[in-house]
Amino acid sequence: MSINKVSILALTALLSLSACSSNKEWFISHNGNMPSEERIDKLAVGQYKEEVLANLGTPSSVVSLDQNTWIYMSADVEQVAFFKPEEVDRDILIVRFDEQNKVKEIDRMSDEEGETVVVSEEETPTLGERPGFFKRVFGGVGAYSPFSGSQYNKNL
Repeated sequence: MSINKVSILALTALLSLSACSSNKEWFISHNGNMPSEERIDKLAVGQYKEEVLANLGTPSSVVSLDQNTWIYMSADVEQVAFFKPEEVDRDILIVRFDEQNKVKEIDRMSDEEGETVVVSEEETPTLGERPGFFKRVFGGVGAYSPFSGSQYNKNL
């Protein structure tokens, strides 16, 4: 083997080994919309929604059944190659407003205070019939009426 081939082989091996570094920061992604600590420190009970929005920005989520609960959250997720991603850190800020749109409560939680929700693999049975092959394929034949409800059917 010539010296050039040996040096190329050694360089390739060195680059391959350096790619297997133990620096896990390379594999961590930061997700979410958590404001900086300086902005969170400016948050106070009694502020209006507009002030909170101007200071903290748009929340990550607004509770759909209670529009007066805003959630800001972020998570650090580690994933190496094709392995399952793992959450290594979570930060949640919950801001609740009263009827006058003023801050009434501020909660801060981390991943230690949260609970892991396990998704059930079971199926919920539904009522109704299971259509067969012909019903699925030909079930809509004749159901289309391009002129229904229009002025053309009124003359018939």
